[in-house]
Amino acid sequence: MKSSMMDDPKKNEITKKRHFSFRINIFFFLTFVLFSILIVRLAILQFVQAKDLKAAENTNTNQTTKIAPIRGNIYDSARSPIAYTIPVQSLFFRIEPSQSKKEDEVIGLAYKLKELFDKYGKPDSKKPTPAEIVLAMDLGYDIDKKKVKDPSYYWVPRRIKSDLSKEEIAILLEHRDDFKWLEVTEESIRTYEMDDASTIPSTIAPQLIGYLKPYSTERAKDMYKDNPNSKGYLDSENVGFDGIERMYQDELRGTNGSKEYPVNAAMKIIGRAKVTAPIKGNNLYLTINKDIQKTAEKAIKDQLDFLHSSYARNDSFIKYGSNAQAGYAVAMEVETGRVVTMANFPDYNSNDWTGGISQATLDEIGSYISNGSITTAYPKYTDKERPKHPSSIVFMGSTIKPLSVLIGLTEKLFSSRDPYNDNGSFSFGKTGSASTITNSGKAAYGTLYADSAIEHSSNTYMSAMVGLPFYSKYGGENPAVTDKWAEYLAKFGIGVKTGSGLPGEYVGGNDFIKNAKKDSYQSAMVYASWGQNEKTTTLQLAQFTATLASRGKRMKPLFVDEIQSYEGALVKKVEPEVLDDNSALFAKADWNTIIHGMKSGAEGIEELPYNVARKTGTSTQAVSGGTIDNAVFVAFAPVENPKLAIAVVVPEGGFGRYGASPIAAKIFQAYDAANDGVLTKAGGGKKPW
Repeated sequence: MKSSMMDDPKKNEITKKRHFSFRINIFFFLTFVLFSILIVRLAILQFVQAKDLKAAENTNTNQTTKIAPIRGNIYDSARSPIAYTIPVQSLFFRIEPSQSKKEDEVIGLAYKLKELFDKYGKPDSKKPTPAEIVLAMDLGYDIDKKKVKDPSYYWVPRRIKSDLSKEEIAILLEHRDDFKWLEVTEESIRTYEMDDASTIPSTIAPQLIGYLKPYSTERAKDMYKDNPNSKGYLDSENVGFDGIERMYQDELRGTNGSKEYPVNAAMKIIGRAKVTAPIKGNNLYLTINKDIQKTAEKAIKDQLDFLHSSYARNDSFIKYGSNAQAGYAVAMEVETGRVVTMANFPDYNSNDWTGGISQATLDEIGSYISNGSITTAYPKYTDKERPKHPSSIVFMGSTIKPLSVLIGLTEKLFSSRDPYNDNGSFSFGKTGSASTITNSGKAAYGTLYADSAIEHSSNTYMSAMVGLPFYSKYGGENPAVTDKWAEYLAKFGIGVKTGSGLPGEYVGGNDFIKNAKKDSYQSAMVYASWGQNEKTTTLQLAQFTATLASRGKRMKPLFVDEIQSYEGALVKKVEPEVLDDNSALFAKADWNTIIHGMKSGAEGIEELPYNVARKTGTSTQAVSGGTIDNAVFVAFAPVENPKLAIAVVVPEGGFGRYGASPIAAKIFQAYDAANDGVLTKAGGGKKPW
């Protein structure tokens, strides 16, 4: 029997050799393919990717640049915009490793940009010069290639120009090769609503709303040094510098976004950024009503124009206000503390701060940028002239008399039916060195009672019935006298902060304390009893008036009704807050007495269709070269159910009746019109009271 082929040893050997040879060939083929791939890869690395890999070799970190958020908007109580953010496209310059050796190219780019800005930029936009552009690039040299300073940071893009036009953006994107190292990024600028009815370029309530300035300034850093959130602020962003913008900085600002750049060991950008969008700030809805605010601002301006008129200058009473150059008015709701207007004149255009205010404009408005309703402000005077005029902080004058009488009644110094014979003058002090007090115009009012003394504004009554008895009751020449008087005043917001929270608010000045030590406690209390020893802000006077109207409840002045997210979700509703409730401290009959006496003659007030409790004041003040009279006025309405309290101050305005009360009358009318006749309805018509 034949043996199987598979059993043939020789053939088996041949088969094995063939299989082995085949496997060897496969192995060498695969090895060849792998080496070929490796060689191709090495060639790509060497000739194609070498530059990028060389840079990557030095990469050791990512650097993050913060992006400032879009600032929240500010609206009035009727949801009309007052301050708002407009998104704009801005041009930034990015430092790259090669630029240090390309000075001519960089400077050439600056000239190209200047040409672009001049030809296609918005007509009212600021157009930097080539020299300014090179400095903004922060490369360490100027346009003449002279060294100025080392770059601040390599990875932070430099802003060259804000608010690009569509044409500028189109040219920059279309000609990237000509405008390299540049990137266009969305930012925002602050815009303030203009008062179209104003005869001068101004915005609405500029001193209250405030303005923005760069955080990079030393003043800004000092201002926010105690704010823990300021650690996230960018030098390139704008922050609130006054008013609501500063008071609500954190709510308005929002949360940073970021750009994360890959950088090499030299901290130079080598790749594209990873962007995290910022969170927009919250919107504020104020208590201020734009229409009432505009009415108040116009009323002050119109009243000043009237005081300057030939008619007023020739009137025997009104002429004392002919030098007035400024005015301040605050209206505050009695029940809630909501401030519906805070007007300053002169005012200014807040938009002047956008992009940086010019020195000429700053010189023009610098003395009245501050909110004169809460702190010191002046109209524009020369340095030589200013000492001859009062600031916005004045003595209360006769507006204090309702409170003086209330203190006297509460302290049992007299009763409401105790008569006093006012012969027009009152003397006090030691024989031979006595001082004499007279009424305005040396008027003698005859027999007066507590209420009629307020109505006729008797200085002699206050001195004889309140000032001297109060001085005697609390020990005469010792601090207990002035301490007790200050304690009473504080219950009504005089000599203490109002609690509004507005930055820079002045606490007022209880001058009777220092004058008591300087002269005598007796004279200090006599003059304090009729308002010549207490300096206040207009906001303090408004709070004082609202506290009289509510019969003892001192409300916190509110400027914001609610805070919403940028998208409209409610974040916080601001509720009324009672700071002091002293209603039980004073008898109801005594409240009735003083309010019944608040019937001073006041121009424009009698014509209103509801009863208005009011007190005029003439605040006499010493200035360089003599004395001047400030017009002061306080009022609330309606008497039967008080809704609104108003305070008006017109420095150098003369008598409050003529210089200030017409302004208040127009504010009452504007408030009634804006609130569906709430004052007229609450008053129930005009009737005896």
